[in-house]
Amino acid sequence: MTDRWRERVESGDWDAITTEVNEYGGALLPQLLTPEEAAQIRKLYDQEDLFRSTVTMGRHRFGEGEYRYFNTPYPEPIERLKQALYPRLLPIARDWWTKLARPAPWPDTLDEWLKMCHDAGQAKSTAILLKYGEKDWNALHRDLYGDLVFPLQVVINLNDPGVDHTGGEFLLLEQRPRAQSRGTATLLPHGHGYVFTTRDRPVQSARGWSAAPVRHGVSVIRSGERHTLALVFHNAA
Repeated sequence: MTDRWRERVESGDWDAITTEVNEYGGALLPQLLTPEEAAQIRKLYDQEDLFRSTVTMGRHRFGEGEYRYFNTPYPEPIERLKQALYPRLLPIARDWWTKLARPAPWPDTLDEWLKMCHDAGQAKSTAILLKYGEKDWNALHRDLYGDLVFPLQVVINLNDPGVDHTGGEFLLLEQRPRAQSRGTATLLPHGHGYVFTTRDRPVQSARGWSAAPVRHGVSVIRSGERHTLALVFHNAA
């Protein structure tokens, strides 16, 4: 049987994606969800039983807006996309940790890795559905959740920019070694994924490879509404 989720992931030019994420800490992925599929996932937000917790961002000074952590088992698109993306992201992760002279703990399959997280006390699900309205935004942050961390994660825009919302660019801020920080802003197309650095990544200098911390966030929504699906590849404590 055709695995449409894997086919969409594989349709990307992964050599170019790897080059871009190595250069900038993030890279645009192909369309992973159709408009109809994106709309179906947006509608899940109001189904209380699908989620383990809800976070009101303003209450915690995380920005403005709201997000929810899915319960497991995940809805099919979420689980299948995570399973399809992991083997493509794994070589990048291992290469980064080799450059930083760190042991790379990640096994060949996502299920094995999540079992390692579970055994280490990180058993809570981490797929997130986020909802932003006008004037909402997401402060620069990192999704760590525990000692075991996968260094890449993926976000998917579930709305059509310029139609459903204006503003809401995805932000990356990289703290470069012995230099001022570098920022990038990307307006994510409808249904497309964006892979980016979870915690830090290797950057080369005259002294060799150094770890550059990276934070991510979302710029102010100028109008409309924006939903995103965040796929994190480690569990939470």
